[in-house]
Amino acid sequence: MADDAFARLVRVAGSVSAEGGSPPLFSGSVNGRQPYPLDQWKPSNCGYVDIAIDRDGRWFHEGSEIKRIDLVSLFAGLLRREDDEAYYLVTPGEKVEVSVALHPLMVVDATRVDDATTSQSRLGLILNSGGVFYLNDETGLTPEPAAAGAAFISLPNKLTALFTRAAWYRLVDMADDNGCVESGGQKYSLL
Repeated sequence: MADDAFARLVRVAGSVSAEGGSPPLFSGSVNGRQPYPLDQWKPSNCGYVDIAIDRDGRWFHEGSEIKRIDLVSLFAGLLRREDDEAYYLVTPGEKVEVSVALHPLMVVDATRVDDATTSQSRLGLILNSGGVFYLNDETGLTPEPAAAGAAFISLPNKLTALFTRAAWYRLVDMADDNGCVESGGQKYSLL
């Protein structure tokens, strides 16, 4: 199987030690960094802030798109959805509600990564915020009726990530004749 840049990114994402002075990447983190302990932070609600995430996963502040990927990545790492189904940016001292049109994050690519230890391959899913997740029973694939047949995955802190059209087509190209993709020895239906 051909090795590409995304496969290399996913392969090293499981490592938590920096190599060559570069910061470590963490698989299972929405932004590829050491996850914040959002579940332990219990700040007071400070109201609403004019930050919105549109249907395409683009972040806006007061109507202007936030184009600095580092800032979007930082905010994504502070985002959680609570039992009231609202989305909040959370720090140890405060939390503010933000608006999300459909799903807060996007899967921008999918790539097959061979695992030498198990001789099985897994599907690595790359997020628009820099995070990497493997397709497994925790992430799952859930159809999104509002996205013309594409699916979304489940993430920590009750977040979700919708496949972009390009990432969904790439996943469809990987499917077998029954419309299933395999990851870590498990089959997941795209239908």
